[in-house]
Amino acid sequence: MNVKRKGLCVFALVLASGFSAGQALASPIFDDGIPVGWDCVGNCGTSGPDGVVTAPPTGGTQYGWVSTFEGENNVALDGIGGEGNPTNGSKLTSSTFSAEAGMELSFAFNYITSDGAGFADYAWARLLDAANNEVALLFTARTTPEGSIVPGFEMPDPQATLDPAEATIIAGAPSWSPLGDSSGSCFDDGCGYSDWVMSYFDIATTGEYKLEFGVTNWIDTAFDSGLAFDGLALNGEFIGPQPDPKPDPSPVPAPATLLLFGLGLIGLGVSRQGRSKA
Repeated sequence: MNVKRKGLCVFALVLASGFSAGQALASPIFDDGIPVGWDCVGNCGTSGPDGVVTAPPTGGTQYGWVSTFEGENNVALDGIGGEGNPTNGSKLTSSTFSAEAGMELSFAFNYITSDGAGFADYAWARLLDAANNEVALLFTARTTPEGSIVPGFEMPDPQATLDPAEATIIAGAPSWSPLGDSSGSCFDDGCGYSDWVMSYFDIATTGEYKLEFGVTNWIDTAFDSGLAFDGLALNGEFIGPQPDPKPDPSPVPAPATLLLFGLGLIGLGVSRQGRSKA
């Protein structure tokens, strides 16, 4: 199920880290069935298995996503990408959460693109501190006619451990609803998807953090790309599918270092322009 609205996009992060056995955490707060807490610029949402994107290997039945379709102008990684320029994109940033040194942050991701040839769209995930400063560029994924799309070419090396370490494109015109008008389209060689890749990163310092997932169009705004992700976990404490939109209002006991994320969407679209589709 996709949820899409005009305005600010907020996703929920519900966190209990380091609580004693007797402490409790209130149930998540929802707005019209959407957990409140994460911020989206552009176009973000949640889906179940859809087209080329199957259910994630982490066992979830839904996953979060960001897409360049109806994205915002100038959403990209500053100064990164090589020759050419970013145009529009989307990014999703979590609420602040606590993590202790030595904890392993893990999740699965899948890069999907209808673009090809020299139009090198890309996606990424970053770990940020509470002030939105980059702690680690976890990975990049990028459109390319041949070779590895994960990690992305002409991009910084990933700081997370990836499994598989490299992924080549599974070629073809990808059918995936978050691509909007570009679903089922392909511009030249390089279209397709990475399939699910696992990302693992060891937290170095105890502190407050955020996660950011993003995707950007490169050179023009046509033939869109997106990133799906799921299975967020700390130290193997799995984060399941989207919570029930009508949670029990009573407090829920929270074991130590349990991280619970909820996914939902309010998206802000912009007009698209650029190449005509083939």
